[in-house]
Amino acid sequence: MHLITQAISQIPESLKSISIPVDRHKLARRRWRGTATDNTDFGFDVSDALAHGDCVYTTDTNAYVIEQSPEDCFLIALKKAKEAAWIGWMIGNLHFKAAFSEEGLLVQDDLAVEQMLDREHIHYHRVQRIFQPSKQWGHSHDQDHAHSHSHSH
Repeated sequence: MHLITQAISQIPESLKSISIPVDRHKLARRRWRGTATDNTDFGFDVSDALAHGDCVYTTDTNAYVIEQSPEDCFLIALKKAKEAAWIGWMIGNLHFKAAFSEEGLLVQDDLAVEQMLDREHIHYHRVQRIFQPSKQWGHSHDQDHAHSHSHSH
């Protein structure tokens, strides 16, 4: 088993690409195991989450690349900025992540999201996509942060 601690930045184009299939939820974890399509085993202990397309290991002939599994999503075309903000707010209010692209807003397929879209008469398409939600800045429910306390008496 090969231990991976980070992605490789420069990959020679002459190498054959070998996929390491993984779903989005496992990919977001810090520690996990994976098996490439040629049955090579990998252990992952990364400080930052890897992403679809990251090369993580090379040999003289092969480059091992993360291949995120497509998943069921809703694709919502966005026409106007005000509409986009309103839809984005509603999805965020349900605590679901979203990905933005030239096609529109991509949200994971979930009954709560579907019911909200139907109730609000928001047109959407069911699609299979590699879902890479935007990182959420400025708001978190985790307690993994540095802080200090001062007490004056």
